[in-house]
Amino acid sequence: MATNNYPTPMLDVLEEGPWPSFISGFKKLRDEHPDERIRNVINGLMGQLEHSYETKMGYWKGGTISVFGYGGGIIPRFSEVGHMFPESKEFHTLRVQPPAGNYYTTDMLRQLADSWEKWGSGLQTFHGQTGNIMFIGANSVNFQHFFDEINEYGWDLGGAGPCVRTGMSCVGAARCEMSNCNEHAIHRRLMNNFTDDVHRPALPYKFKFKISGCPNDCQNAIERADFAVIGTWRDDMKVNQEAVKEMIMKKAKEIGKEGDRSAGRQYMFDNVISRCPTQAIKLNDDDTITVDNSNCVRCMHCLNVMPKALQVGDDKGVTVLIGGKRTLKIGDLMGIVTIPFMKLDTEEDYERIVELAASIIDFWAENGLEHERCGEMIERIGLVNFLEGIGIDPDPNMIKQPRNVSYVRTDGWDEAAEAWFNRKREEKMAAAA
Repeated sequence: MATNNYPTPMLDVLEEGPWPSFISGFKKLRDEHPDERIRNVINGLMGQLEHSYETKMGYWKGGTISVFGYGGGIIPRFSEVGHMFPESKEFHTLRVQPPAGNYYTTDMLRQLADSWEKWGSGLQTFHGQTGNIMFIGANSVNFQHFFDEINEYGWDLGGAGPCVRTGMSCVGAARCEMSNCNEHAIHRRLMNNFTDDVHRPALPYKFKFKISGCPNDCQNAIERADFAVIGTWRDDMKVNQEAVKEMIMKKAKEIGKEGDRSAGRQYMFDNVISRCPTQAIKLNDDDTITVDNSNCVRCMHCLNVMPKALQVGDDKGVTVLIGGKRTLKIGDLMGIVTIPFMKLDTEEDYERIVELAASIIDFWAENGLEHERCGEMIERIGLVNFLEGIGIDPDPNMIKQPRNVSYVRTDGWDEAAEAWFNRKREEKMAAAA
């Protein structure tokens, strides 16, 4: 260990307790990394972080830096206390786009890590909240060299600033039986088409594409993406009745009542049937189930609990929702169903979804206010004007928000409440007697 390390008594406290600490990782780099440059950089970073903890202030300020030909993709960080911690006075972050579905080979990861230790601090995040690979800690001399090197073997910067941001897609059909579309093909076509809008910020604010292969929405696209693509189906879900019966007996065994059919049925009722938000699934006396597909809202609960017994239908496609985002001007927004269902089977279908995205971005770029997300613009001008602007006719299936109590039925509540009060009154009278 070097003798000139900055003292970090407050950071040391973060290593106490049962959980792993990022401070331990910092110290490992600072004390054990073979490259003296990286050891010094991490030492300076820890010194400034300790200083921030002492003063309860942050000392990173921005600026404008970019690689040649681009206008974004890098988060500049210059230290206001660089004279105190010169080793890390510049600590820029480069956002690098991951492959669709976050698929990597170990060779890819080693190659990226080697390049980053050559030109940066060695600190990486897979993946930041933006979805990018975050390479944290480059100085103003080396960041261009790092980009040139990784770009040469196939990687590109993601979005930063008022631009189309890095897209995200779920693992998809490669590992998930719930998939209803080719998530990675959609991802690639959208991002490839809007690459210029990623690299050169020229929009009112950020615009995000996220693709989830089923309504489980593992990408949280509905709440986080301006343009959310959700795989779905429009025919009946497939039911394997023998697997239903097997599950009933299996669950009876798991809860310690092997062979007790009624216990398995009770488990099924408590964990599947009663949790359907629209009561669209029924357990029959012969241990089969009946699904009212016309009332199924694709909440995915029953399919998740019984993946062998229930499968998505065969008539697959996607739903497109527009305007989701986290808190900014008017609070969190869910995406509005704009295309209730569309097939993605042919090249023309993929061209159609790209054209839809282009129409929406163009309309928003022309009508959005500065620092206004697409969903906020829709709230301001109205959904009808937005639909007219992008050339889509209104449809009753364009749902803006779910019912207020989407997972609880309220019919019978008054009777249940009256029965409860009557029971409590009788118990009180009996106790008094």
